[in-house]
Amino acid sequence: MGKLTVGALRAVLVVVLAGTVFVQVGMVWALVSGNDPEDGSLPLTPLRLVTILGMVAAQVALVCVWRLVTMVRRGTVFSHAAFRYVDVVIGAIVTDALVWFAVTAINAPDQREDPGVTVIMGGIGVAILGVALLVLVLRMLLVQAVARDVEATQMQAELDEVI
Repeated sequence: MGKLTVGALRAVLVVVLAGTVFVQVGMVWALVSGNDPEDGSLPLTPLRLVTILGMVAAQVALVCVWRLVTMVRRGTVFSHAAFRYVDVVIGAIVTDALVWFAVTAINAPDQREDPGVTVIMGGIGVAILGVALLVLVLRMLLVQAVARDVEATQMQAELDEVI
Protein backbone atom coordinates (compact mmCIF):
# COMPACT_ATOMS: atom_id res chain seq x y z
CA MET A 1 0.00 0.00 0.00
CA GLY A 2 1.46 3.35 -1.01
CA LYS A 3 2.05 6.30 1.25
CA LEU A 4 -0.57 8.36 -0.59
CA THR A 5 -3.22 5.68 -0.14
CA VAL A 6 -2.41 5.24 3.54
CA GLY A 7 -2.42 9.00 4.06
CA ALA A 8 -5.75 9.41 2.29
CA LEU A 9 -7.32 6.58 4.27
CA ARG A 10 -6.02 7.95 7.54
CA ALA A 11 -7.36 11.42 6.65
CA VAL A 12 -10.79 9.93 6.00
CA LEU A 13 -10.64 7.99 9.28
CA VAL A 14 -9.73 11.16 11.21
CA VAL A 15 -12.55 13.18 9.59
CA VAL A 16 -15.12 10.45 10.28
CA LEU A 17 -13.89 10.02 13.85
CA ALA A 18 -14.06 13.77 14.46
CA GLY A 19 -17.55 13.87 12.95
CA THR A 20 -18.82 11.08 15.18
CA VAL A 21 -17.34 12.72 18.27
CA PHE A 22 -19.00 16.02 17.28
CA VAL A 23 -22.39 14.30 16.90
CA GLN A 24 -21.93 12.47 20.21
CA VAL A 25 -21.11 15.68 22.05
CA GLY A 26 -24.23 17.30 20.60
CA MET A 27 -26.37 14.35 21.62
CA VAL A 28 -24.96 14.24 25.15
CA TRP A 29 -25.37 18.00 25.48
CA ALA A 30 -29.03 17.78 24.44
CA LEU A 31 -29.61 14.99 26.96
CA VAL A 32 -27.79 16.66 29.85
CA SER A 33 -28.89 20.25 29.34
CA GLY A 34 -32.57 19.48 29.11
CA ASN A 35 -32.90 21.70 26.03
CA ASP A 36 -34.72 19.00 24.14
CA PRO A 37 -36.86 20.38 21.33
CA GLU A 38 -38.98 17.24 21.43
CA ASP A 39 -42.44 18.00 20.11
CA GLY A 40 -43.83 14.56 20.82
CA SER A 41 -43.62 13.26 17.26
CA LEU A 42 -40.57 11.09 17.98
CA PRO A 43 -39.10 9.84 21.25
CA LEU A 44 -35.83 11.73 20.89
CA THR A 45 -34.19 10.58 24.12
CA PRO A 46 -34.13 6.88 23.14
CA LEU A 47 -33.03 7.85 19.63
CA ARG A 48 -30.18 9.91 21.05
CA LEU A 49 -29.04 7.12 23.37
CA VAL A 50 -29.12 4.57 20.56
CA THR A 51 -27.26 6.98 18.26
CA ILE A 52 -24.52 7.49 20.86
CA LEU A 53 -24.14 3.71 21.17
CA GLY A 54 -23.96 3.36 17.38
CA MET A 55 -21.30 6.06 17.20
CA VAL A 56 -19.20 4.27 19.84
CA ALA A 57 -19.34 1.07 17.80
CA ALA A 58 -18.34 2.98 14.66
CA GLN A 59 -15.45 4.64 16.52
CA VAL A 60 -14.19 1.26 17.72
CA ALA A 61 -14.24 0.02 14.12
CA LEU A 62 -12.37 3.13 12.96
CA VAL A 63 -9.62 2.59 15.51
CA CYS A 64 -9.28 -1.05 14.48
CA VAL A 65 -9.07 -0.10 10.80
CA TRP A 66 -6.36 2.41 11.73
CA ARG A 67 -4.43 -0.38 13.47
CA LEU A 68 -4.85 -2.67 10.45
CA VAL A 69 -3.59 0.06 8.11
CA THR A 70 -0.57 0.46 10.39
CA MET A 71 0.03 -3.28 10.18
CA VAL A 72 -0.20 -3.09 6.38
CA ARG A 73 2.41 -0.30 6.30
CA ARG A 74 4.73 -2.34 8.52
CA GLY A 75 4.15 -5.52 6.52
CA THR A 76 2.79 -7.40 9.54
CA VAL A 77 -0.86 -7.69 8.54
CA PHE A 78 -0.45 -11.36 7.57
CA SER A 79 -0.20 -12.46 11.19
CA HIS A 80 -2.49 -13.78 13.87
CA ALA A 81 -2.52 -10.36 15.55
CA ALA A 82 -4.62 -8.97 12.69
CA PHE A 83 -7.49 -11.34 13.48
CA ARG A 84 -8.23 -9.55 16.73
CA TYR A 85 -8.80 -6.25 14.92
CA VAL A 86 -10.83 -7.81 12.12
CA ASP A 87 -13.03 -9.61 14.66
CA VAL A 88 -13.65 -6.35 16.51
CA VAL A 89 -14.57 -4.63 13.22
CA ILE A 90 -17.08 -7.40 12.47
CA GLY A 91 -18.55 -7.06 15.97
CA ALA A 92 -18.80 -3.28 15.60
CA ILE A 93 -20.59 -3.60 12.27
CA VAL A 94 -23.06 -6.12 13.71
CA THR A 95 -23.59 -3.78 16.68
CA ASP A 96 -24.30 -0.90 14.31
CA ALA A 97 -26.79 -3.07 12.41
CA LEU A 98 -28.58 -3.89 15.68
CA VAL A 99 -28.55 -0.21 16.60
CA TRP A 100 -30.05 0.61 13.20
CA PHE A 101 -32.78 -1.98 13.78
CA ALA A 102 -33.47 -0.32 17.16
CA VAL A 103 -33.77 3.07 15.43
CA THR A 104 -36.13 1.48 12.93
CA ALA A 105 -38.26 0.04 15.73
CA ILE A 106 -38.36 3.37 17.58
CA ASN A 107 -39.33 5.16 14.36
CA ALA A 108 -41.88 2.56 13.17
CA PRO A 109 -44.92 3.72 15.19
CA ASP A 110 -44.76 7.14 13.50
CA GLN A 111 -44.73 5.48 10.08
CA ARG A 112 -48.07 3.65 10.30
CA GLU A 113 -49.52 5.64 7.42
CA ASP A 114 -46.43 5.07 5.27
CA PRO A 115 -44.86 1.74 6.25
CA GLY A 116 -42.53 1.90 3.26
CA VAL A 117 -40.11 4.02 5.28
CA THR A 118 -39.86 1.28 7.91
CA VAL A 119 -39.34 -1.35 5.22
CA ILE A 120 -36.59 0.73 3.63
CA MET A 121 -34.95 1.26 7.02
CA GLY A 122 -35.12 -2.49 7.66
CA GLY A 123 -33.50 -3.08 4.28
CA ILE A 124 -30.68 -0.72 5.23
CA GLY A 125 -30.16 -2.76 8.41
CA VAL A 126 -29.93 -5.94 6.35
CA ALA A 127 -27.40 -4.20 4.06
CA ILE A 128 -25.31 -3.28 7.11
CA LEU A 129 -25.35 -6.94 8.14
CA GLY A 130 -24.25 -7.73 4.58
CA VAL A 131 -21.19 -5.55 5.12
CA ALA A 132 -20.40 -7.58 8.24
CA LEU A 133 -20.65 -10.77 6.17
CA LEU A 134 -18.36 -9.25 3.55
CA VAL A 135 -15.76 -8.45 6.21
CA LEU A 136 -16.17 -12.02 7.52
CA VAL A 137 -15.37 -13.37 4.04
CA LEU A 138 -12.32 -11.08 3.91
CA ARG A 139 -11.31 -12.46 7.31
CA MET A 140 -11.45 -15.97 5.86
CA LEU A 141 -9.18 -14.82 3.04
CA LEU A 142 -6.80 -13.39 5.65
CA VAL A 143 -6.79 -16.77 7.41
CA GLN A 144 -5.77 -18.44 4.16
CA ALA A 145 -3.11 -15.82 3.47
CA VAL A 146 -1.63 -16.21 6.96
CA ALA A 147 -1.57 -19.99 6.56
CA ARG A 148 0.19 -19.67 3.21
CA ASP A 149 2.65 -17.17 4.66
CA VAL A 150 3.49 -19.57 7.49
CA GLU A 151 3.86 -22.40 4.99
CA ALA A 152 6.11 -20.29 2.76
CA THR A 153 8.27 -19.35 5.75
CA GLN A 154 8.65 -23.01 6.70
CA MET A 155 9.53 -23.97 3.14
CA GLN A 156 12.09 -21.16 2.96
CA ALA A 157 13.65 -22.40 6.20
CA GLU A 158 13.86 -25.93 4.81
CA LEU A 159 15.36 -24.63 1.59
CA ASP A 160 17.92 -22.63 3.56
CA GLU A 161 18.91 -25.83 5.39
CA VAL A 162 19.36 -27.67 2.13
CA ILE A 163 21.52 -24.94 0.63
